[in-house]
Amino acid sequence: MAKAEAAAGRRTVLGGLAAAAILGPGRARAGEPLNLVLNWTPTADHAPYYYAKAQGWYEQAGIDLTIETGRGSGTAAQRVAAGGAQLGIADMATAMLARSRGSKLVAVMVVYANSPQGFYWLKSNGIAGPKDFPGRSIGNPPGDASRVMWPAFARKVGIDPASVRFVNVSPQAKLQALRGRTIDITSDFYNEHDLKLRQFGDDLGFLAWREIGLNPYGNSIIANEDVLAAKPKLVADFVRVSQRAFAAAVQDVGPALKALLASVSGLEEANQRDQWRRILELMRDPTTEGVALGAFDAGRVAADYDLLRTYFENVPVMQPDSAFTNRFLDTGLRMPAG
Repeated sequence: MAKAEAAAGRRTVLGGLAAAAILGPGRARAGEPLNLVLNWTPTADHAPYYYAKAQGWYEQAGIDLTIETGRGSGTAAQRVAAGGAQLGIADMATAMLARSRGSKLVAVMVVYANSPQGFYWLKSNGIAGPKDFPGRSIGNPPGDASRVMWPAFARKVGIDPASVRFVNVSPQAKLQALRGRTIDITSDFYNEHDLKLRQFGDDLGFLAWREIGLNPYGNSIIANEDVLAAKPKLVADFVRVSQRAFAAAVQDVGPALKALLASVSGLEEANQRDQWRRILELMRDPTTEGVALGAFDAGRVAADYDLLRTYFENVPVMQPDSAFTNRFLDTGLRMPAG
Protein backbone atom coordinates (compact mmCIF):
# COMPACT_ATOMS: atom_id res chain seq x y z
CA MET A 1 0.00 0.00 0.00
CA ALA A 2 2.81 2.42 0.93
CA LYS A 3 4.50 1.81 -2.42
CA ALA A 4 1.24 2.42 -4.29
CA GLU A 5 0.60 5.64 -2.38
CA ALA A 6 4.14 6.81 -3.02
CA ALA A 7 3.78 6.06 -6.73
CA ALA A 8 0.51 7.96 -6.86
CA GLY A 9 2.16 10.88 -5.11
CA ARG A 10 5.02 10.88 -7.60
CA ARG A 11 2.57 10.86 -10.52
CA THR A 12 0.70 13.84 -9.06
CA VAL A 13 3.91 15.79 -8.50
CA LEU A 14 5.24 14.92 -11.94
CA GLY A 15 1.93 15.93 -13.52
CA GLY A 16 2.13 19.29 -11.77
CA LEU A 17 5.72 19.83 -12.84
CA ALA A 18 4.93 18.88 -16.43
CA ALA A 19 2.09 21.36 -16.52
CA ALA A 20 4.28 24.08 -15.02
CA ALA A 21 6.98 23.38 -17.59
CA ILE A 22 4.53 23.60 -20.48
CA LEU A 23 2.91 26.75 -19.19
CA GLY A 24 6.21 28.45 -18.45
CA PRO A 25 7.36 30.34 -15.34
CA GLY A 26 6.65 33.78 -16.71
CA ARG A 27 2.97 33.41 -17.49
CA ALA A 28 0.67 36.14 -16.23
CA ARG A 29 -1.54 35.26 -13.28
CA ALA A 30 -4.31 37.70 -14.24
CA GLY A 31 -6.71 35.30 -15.92
CA GLU A 32 -8.77 35.99 -18.99
CA PRO A 33 -12.41 34.97 -18.37
CA LEU A 34 -13.40 31.76 -20.12
CA ASN A 35 -16.69 29.90 -19.76
CA LEU A 36 -16.99 26.12 -20.23
CA VAL A 37 -20.57 24.86 -20.41
CA LEU A 38 -20.88 21.18 -19.59
CA ASN A 39 -23.13 18.73 -21.37
CA TRP A 40 -24.87 17.77 -18.11
CA THR A 41 -24.51 18.12 -14.38
CA PRO A 42 -20.94 17.45 -13.24
CA THR A 43 -19.90 13.82 -12.72
CA ALA A 44 -16.71 11.76 -13.01
CA ASP A 45 -16.10 12.56 -16.67
CA HIS A 46 -15.83 16.23 -15.70
CA ALA A 47 -13.51 15.63 -12.72
CA PRO A 48 -10.30 16.50 -14.64
CA TYR A 49 -11.52 20.07 -15.25
CA TYR A 50 -12.22 20.54 -11.55
CA TYR A 51 -8.85 19.02 -10.70
CA ALA A 52 -6.94 21.33 -13.02
CA LYS A 53 -8.88 24.29 -11.66
CA ALA A 54 -8.18 23.29 -8.03
CA GLN A 55 -4.49 22.82 -8.82
CA GLY A 56 -4.33 26.30 -10.30
CA TRP A 57 -3.29 25.01 -13.72
CA TYR A 58 -5.81 27.12 -15.63
CA GLU A 59 -4.85 30.17 -13.60
CA GLN A 60 -1.18 29.56 -14.35
CA ALA A 61 -2.12 29.48 -18.02
CA GLY A 62 -3.75 32.90 -17.72
CA ILE A 63 -7.30 31.52 -17.72
CA ASP A 64 -10.05 32.51 -15.28
CA LEU A 65 -12.27 29.46 -15.85
CA THR A 66 -15.96 29.30 -15.03
CA ILE A 67 -17.60 25.86 -15.29
CA GLU A 68 -21.33 25.93 -16.00
CA THR A 69 -23.78 23.08 -15.53
CA GLY A 70 -25.31 21.97 -18.83
CA ARG A 71 -28.70 20.80 -20.03
CA GLY A 72 -27.73 18.44 -22.80
CA SER A 73 -25.39 18.30 -25.76
CA GLY A 74 -27.85 20.03 -28.04
CA THR A 75 -28.24 22.92 -25.62
CA ALA A 76 -24.46 23.16 -25.04
CA ALA A 77 -23.84 23.29 -28.78
CA GLN A 78 -26.43 26.05 -29.18
CA ARG A 79 -24.94 28.07 -26.33
CA VAL A 80 -21.39 27.86 -27.68
CA ALA A 81 -22.51 28.61 -31.24
CA ALA A 82 -24.40 31.69 -30.04
CA GLY A 83 -21.37 32.95 -28.10
CA GLY A 84 -22.96 32.48 -24.68
CA ALA A 85 -19.94 30.36 -23.74
CA GLN A 86 -16.60 30.21 -25.51
CA LEU A 87 -16.21 26.47 -24.95
CA GLY A 88 -18.49 23.57 -24.21
CA ILE A 89 -18.82 19.83 -24.03
CA ALA A 90 -21.15 18.15 -26.50
CA ASP A 91 -21.72 14.92 -28.33
CA MET A 92 -19.62 15.17 -31.49
CA ALA A 93 -22.36 14.04 -33.88
CA THR A 94 -24.74 16.57 -32.35
CA ALA A 95 -22.14 19.33 -32.73
CA MET A 96 -21.35 18.30 -36.30
CA LEU A 97 -25.03 18.27 -37.23
CA ALA A 98 -25.31 21.79 -35.81
CA ARG A 99 -22.20 22.89 -37.72
CA SER A 100 -23.56 21.53 -41.00
CA ARG A 101 -26.58 23.74 -40.44
CA GLY A 102 -24.56 26.89 -39.91
CA SER A 103 -23.42 26.84 -36.27
CA LYS A 104 -19.86 28.08 -35.77
CA LEU A 105 -18.48 25.12 -33.84
CA VAL A 106 -15.12 23.35 -33.97
CA ALA A 107 -14.20 20.35 -31.80
CA VAL A 108 -10.74 20.68 -30.25
CA MET A 109 -10.48 17.49 -28.17
CA VAL A 110 -12.45 14.27 -27.95
CA VAL A 111 -13.20 12.80 -24.54
CA TYR A 112 -15.31 9.80 -25.55
CA ALA A 113 -13.65 8.06 -28.47
CA ASN A 114 -16.59 5.63 -28.31
CA SER A 115 -20.25 6.45 -28.07
CA PRO A 116 -21.51 6.36 -24.45
CA GLN A 117 -25.12 6.24 -25.61
CA GLY A 118 -27.39 3.43 -24.52
CA PHE A 119 -31.03 2.67 -23.85
CA TYR A 120 -32.31 1.10 -20.62
CA TRP A 121 -35.62 -0.58 -19.87
CA LEU A 122 -37.20 -3.16 -17.56
CA LYS A 123 -37.61 -6.63 -19.01
CA SER A 124 -40.69 -7.13 -16.83
CA ASN A 125 -42.38 -4.44 -18.94
CA GLY A 126 -42.37 -6.82 -21.89
CA ILE A 127 -39.45 -5.20 -23.70
CA ALA A 128 -36.77 -7.49 -25.06
CA GLY A 129 -35.05 -5.03 -27.39
CA PRO A 130 -35.52 -2.16 -29.87
CA LYS A 131 -38.12 -4.03 -31.91
CA ASP A 132 -40.41 -3.62 -28.87
CA PHE A 133 -39.85 0.16 -28.64
CA PRO A 134 -42.71 1.23 -30.98
CA GLY A 135 -45.69 2.45 -28.99
CA ARG A 136 -43.55 3.01 -25.90
CA SER A 137 -42.35 6.14 -24.11
CA ILE A 138 -38.73 7.23 -23.85
CA GLY A 139 -37.91 9.55 -20.99
CA ASN A 140 -35.01 12.01 -21.23
CA PRO A 141 -34.39 15.77 -21.29
CA PRO A 142 -35.20 17.77 -24.43
CA GLY A 143 -31.51 18.55 -25.08
CA ASP A 144 -30.35 14.95 -24.69
CA ALA A 145 -27.99 13.88 -27.48
CA SER A 146 -29.82 10.55 -27.82
CA ARG A 147 -33.01 12.45 -28.60
CA VAL A 148 -31.20 14.52 -31.23
CA MET A 149 -29.69 11.36 -32.71
CA TRP A 150 -32.80 9.20 -32.30
CA PRO A 151 -33.63 9.07 -36.05
CA ALA A 152 -30.25 7.47 -36.73
CA PHE A 153 -30.77 4.84 -34.04
CA ALA A 154 -34.36 4.09 -35.08
CA ARG A 155 -33.51 3.63 -38.74
CA LYS A 156 -30.45 1.56 -37.85
CA VAL A 157 -32.58 -0.95 -35.92
CA GLY A 158 -35.39 -0.84 -38.48
CA ILE A 159 -38.19 0.99 -36.68
CA ASP A 160 -40.10 4.17 -37.50
CA PRO A 161 -38.55 7.19 -35.72
CA ALA A 162 -42.09 8.50 -35.12
CA SER A 163 -43.21 5.29 -33.42
CA VAL A 164 -42.18 6.32 -29.89
CA ARG A 165 -43.29 9.10 -27.57
CA PHE A 166 -40.69 11.24 -25.85
CA VAL A 167 -41.30 12.38 -22.28
CA ASN A 168 -39.31 15.22 -20.71
CA VAL A 169 -37.44 13.82 -17.70
CA SER A 170 -34.52 15.45 -15.91
CA PRO A 171 -31.25 13.49 -15.64
CA GLN A 172 -31.75 13.06 -11.89
CA ALA A 173 -35.28 11.65 -12.33
CA LYS A 174 -34.57 9.03 -15.02
CA LEU A 175 -34.21 6.03 -12.71
CA GLN A 176 -37.13 7.02 -10.52
CA ALA A 177 -39.34 7.39 -13.60
CA LEU A 178 -38.20 4.01 -14.91
CA ARG A 179 -38.76 2.35 -11.53
CA GLY A 180 -42.19 3.97 -11.21
CA ARG A 181 -43.02 2.90 -14.79
CA THR A 182 -44.07 6.41 -15.76
CA ILE A 183 -41.74 5.85 -18.71
CA ASP A 184 -40.90 2.61 -20.51
CA ILE A 185 -37.36 3.38 -21.66
CA THR A 186 -34.68 5.89 -20.83
CA SER A 187 -31.44 6.87 -22.48
CA ASP A 188 -28.29 7.27 -20.48
CA PHE A 189 -24.54 7.20 -20.73
CA TYR A 190 -22.65 3.98 -20.10
CA ASN A 191 -20.86 5.75 -17.22
CA GLU A 192 -23.61 4.93 -14.73
CA HIS A 193 -24.18 1.37 -15.87
CA ASP A 194 -23.09 -0.10 -12.52
CA LEU A 195 -25.58 2.01 -10.56
CA LYS A 196 -28.45 0.72 -12.68
CA LEU A 197 -27.27 -2.87 -12.34
CA ARG A 198 -27.32 -2.51 -8.55
CA GLN A 199 -30.81 -1.03 -8.57
CA PHE A 200 -32.55 -3.28 -11.08
CA GLY A 201 -30.47 -6.45 -11.23
CA ASP A 202 -31.55 -9.08 -13.73
CA ASP A 203 -34.64 -7.08 -14.69
CA LEU A 204 -32.49 -4.45 -16.39
CA GLY A 205 -32.49 -4.40 -20.18
CA PHE A 206 -29.72 -2.51 -21.95
CA LEU A 207 -28.41 -1.87 -25.43
CA ALA A 208 -25.29 0.17 -26.16
CA TRP A 209 -25.41 1.98 -29.50
CA ARG A 210 -21.91 0.85 -30.33
CA GLU A 211 -23.09 -2.79 -30.10
CA ILE A 212 -25.24 -2.33 -33.20
CA GLY A 213 -22.50 -0.60 -35.19
CA LEU A 214 -23.63 2.92 -34.30
CA ASN A 215 -20.47 4.28 -32.72
CA PRO A 216 -19.97 7.96 -33.55
CA TYR A 217 -17.58 10.01 -31.48
CA GLY A 218 -19.12 10.99 -28.15
CA ASN A 219 -18.48 13.92 -25.83
CA SER A 220 -15.93 16.39 -27.14
CA ILE A 221 -14.69 19.82 -26.19
CA ILE A 222 -16.12 22.29 -28.71
CA ALA A 223 -15.13 25.89 -29.31
CA ASN A 224 -16.90 28.84 -30.84
CA GLU A 225 -15.23 29.29 -34.22
CA ASP A 226 -15.00 33.08 -33.88
CA VAL A 227 -13.31 32.72 -30.48
CA LEU A 228 -10.94 30.15 -31.94
CA ALA A 229 -9.99 32.54 -34.75
CA ALA A 230 -9.61 35.57 -32.46
CA LYS A 231 -7.96 33.88 -29.48
CA PRO A 232 -6.29 30.65 -30.59
CA LYS A 233 -3.75 30.80 -27.78
CA LEU A 234 -6.49 30.96 -25.14
CA VAL A 235 -8.14 27.86 -26.59
CA ALA A 236 -4.80 26.11 -27.01
CA ASP A 237 -3.85 26.74 -23.38
CA PHE A 238 -7.20 25.43 -22.18
CA VAL A 239 -6.86 22.28 -24.28
CA ARG A 240 -3.31 21.58 -23.15
CA VAL A 241 -4.16 21.99 -19.48
CA SER A 242 -7.30 19.85 -19.82
CA GLN A 243 -5.47 17.12 -21.74
CA ARG A 244 -2.88 16.89 -18.98
CA ALA A 245 -5.57 16.80 -16.32
CA PHE A 246 -7.20 13.87 -18.10
CA ALA A 247 -3.83 12.15 -18.41
CA ALA A 248 -3.27 12.57 -14.66
CA ALA A 249 -6.73 11.14 -13.93
CA VAL A 250 -6.05 8.14 -16.16
CA GLN A 251 -3.02 7.39 -13.98
CA ASP A 252 -4.83 8.03 -10.68
CA VAL A 253 -8.36 9.38 -10.58
CA GLY A 254 -8.36 9.89 -6.80
CA PRO A 255 -7.18 13.53 -6.75
CA ALA A 256 -9.53 14.47 -9.59
CA LEU A 257 -12.51 12.92 -7.82
CA LYS A 258 -11.53 14.70 -4.62
CA ALA A 259 -11.61 18.02 -6.48
CA LEU A 260 -14.97 17.15 -8.07
CA LEU A 261 -16.57 16.15 -4.75
CA ALA A 262 -15.26 19.32 -3.09
CA SER A 263 -17.00 21.44 -5.74
CA VAL A 264 -20.20 19.50 -6.44
CA SER A 265 -22.65 18.32 -3.79
CA GLY A 266 -24.75 15.18 -3.86
CA LEU A 267 -22.21 12.84 -5.46
CA GLU A 268 -21.06 9.52 -3.97
CA GLU A 269 -17.38 8.73 -4.38
CA ALA A 270 -17.95 4.98 -4.90
CA ASN A 271 -20.41 5.63 -7.71
CA GLN A 272 -18.04 8.14 -9.32
CA ARG A 273 -15.20 5.61 -9.20
CA ASP A 274 -17.43 3.06 -10.90
CA GLN A 275 -18.24 5.67 -13.53
CA TRP A 276 -14.58 6.44 -14.15
CA ARG A 277 -13.79 2.78 -14.83
CA ARG A 278 -16.46 2.80 -17.55
CA ILE A 279 -15.21 6.15 -18.84
CA LEU A 280 -11.75 4.71 -19.41
CA GLU A 281 -13.34 2.17 -21.78
CA LEU A 282 -15.01 4.99 -23.68
CA MET A 283 -11.84 7.08 -23.95
CA ARG A 284 -9.73 4.35 -25.50
CA ASP A 285 -9.39 3.66 -29.24
CA PRO A 286 -6.45 3.21 -31.65
CA THR A 287 -6.14 6.98 -32.20
CA THR A 288 -6.12 7.99 -28.53
CA GLU A 289 -3.62 5.19 -27.88
CA GLY A 290 -1.42 5.80 -30.92
CA VAL A 291 -1.66 9.52 -31.74
CA ALA A 292 -2.67 11.49 -28.64
CA LEU A 293 -5.13 11.39 -25.78
CA GLY A 294 -8.05 13.42 -27.11
CA ALA A 295 -7.18 13.08 -30.80
CA PHE A 296 -9.73 12.63 -33.57
CA ASP A 297 -9.26 10.34 -36.54
CA ALA A 298 -10.22 12.13 -39.76
CA GLY A 299 -11.62 8.95 -41.29
CA ARG A 300 -13.92 8.34 -38.36
CA VAL A 301 -15.14 11.95 -38.40
CA ALA A 302 -15.92 11.59 -42.11
CA ALA A 303 -17.79 8.35 -41.39
CA ASP A 304 -19.81 10.10 -38.67
CA TYR A 305 -20.74 12.82 -41.16
CA ASP A 306 -21.81 10.15 -43.64
CA LEU A 307 -23.98 8.68 -40.88
CA LEU A 308 -25.70 12.03 -40.44
CA ARG A 309 -26.24 12.32 -44.19
CA THR A 310 -27.65 8.79 -44.29
CA TYR A 311 -30.09 8.98 -41.38
CA PHE A 312 -31.09 12.65 -41.24
CA GLU A 313 -32.93 14.75 -43.77
CA ASN A 314 -31.60 18.04 -45.11
CA VAL A 315 -28.03 17.76 -43.85
CA PRO A 316 -26.07 20.38 -45.82
CA VAL A 317 -22.83 19.52 -47.57
CA MET A 318 -19.68 20.41 -45.63
CA GLN A 319 -16.09 19.28 -45.28
CA PRO A 320 -16.01 16.93 -42.26
CA ASP A 321 -12.40 17.82 -41.45
CA SER A 322 -13.48 21.42 -40.87
CA ALA A 323 -15.43 20.25 -37.81
CA PHE A 324 -12.37 19.40 -35.70
CA THR A 325 -8.70 20.12 -35.09
CA ASN A 326 -5.97 18.15 -33.31
CA ARG A 327 -3.40 20.92 -33.48
CA PHE A 328 -3.56 21.89 -29.80
CA LEU A 329 -2.90 18.40 -28.43
CA ASP A 330 0.38 17.16 -26.98
CA THR A 331 1.22 13.97 -28.86
CA GLY A 332 3.39 12.91 -25.94
CA LEU A 333 0.26 12.18 -23.91
CA ARG A 334 -1.55 9.03 -24.97
CA MET A 335 -4.07 6.62 -23.54
CA PRO A 336 -2.40 3.49 -22.22
CA ALA A 337 -3.30 0.31 -24.05
CA GLY A 338 -6.33 -1.46 -22.63
